[in-house]
Amino acid sequence: MSKKLTIGTLAERGGVSVETIRYYQRRALLDEPVKPPGGFRQYPEESVKRLLFIKRAQALGFTLEEIQDLLALDQRKGCLETREIAAHKVELIAQKIADLSKMKKSLARLVRSCDTSAADAPCPIIHLLADE
Repeated sequence: MSKKLTIGTLAERGGVSVETIRYYQRRALLDEPVKPPGGFRQYPEESVKRLLFIKRAQALGFTLEEIQDLLALDQRKGCLETREIAAHKVELIAQKIADLSKMKKSLARLVRSCDTSAADAPCPIIHLLADE
């Protein structure tokens, strides 16, 4: 017989708060077990694996909506579709990196334009940002 967990134990094992568990249930990422009369909801051990899947997918940049899609694909064993979603995520991350690199260069240029020896002079960074 598989071990049943309380919501607090599930949250602890998954490294999240109880409120996060409830939020995931509202988003239909985690099933909410039936509450027995006068008792506590009991979560199956598999809920820990699902929770860890969600957290790992988030760490890779997937949104909760995308994670919901991945979980649905997992139930259908849709490897090709899953690969397409992951490949698209790689493209989005590459674009974000390119955008962040441009932002870094622009900000570094602004920092270099600032004359630190004139502490009481108007800051050229503020001036340049206001004009751009």
